[in-house]
Amino acid sequence: MASKASPRASEGSPAAPSLEAWEVFRQEKDGDPMRHGGSVMAPDADLAMHYARELFGRRQESVRLWIVRRADIVDLHDPDLLQPPLDRSFKKPGGYVMRDKLAAARAAAGQAKPKARSR
Repeated sequence: MASKASPRASEGSPAAPSLEAWEVFRQEKDGDPMRHGGSVMAPDADLAMHYARELFGRRQESVRLWIVRRADIVDLHDPDLLQPPLDRSFKKPGGYVMRDKLAAARAAAGQAKPKARSR
C-alpha cells in the first residue's frame, strides 16, 4: 500500500516562512556592558524576541536584551579607519617611557641620577 503524501508537500501549498538569524546581546546587571549572548533563528522580529526571552531571560540571568537581525549588522572592515597611519603611541599609557628619556638627558648633561630621599 502506497503512503499518501502530506498536503504540505503538494505543489500548490504555500511555502514555509524562511528563517532569519537574529543576534542576541544581553546585559547581566545594570551598569554591565552588553555582551553577545548567541543567536536565534526566527521568521520575524516578534518570534525572535520571544525566542530570545525564552533562551536568555527565563532564569533572570539578564536585565536587558537587544535582538538584532544579522543582516542589519554593518561589518566595518577598513584597515585605514581601524588602524590610522599616524603614530599615536603617546596616547597610550605605555607608549611614552619617561625613564629612558630622562636617562638620556642626564647623560647628555653629564649629571648623575639623584638619590632617593630618605625619611
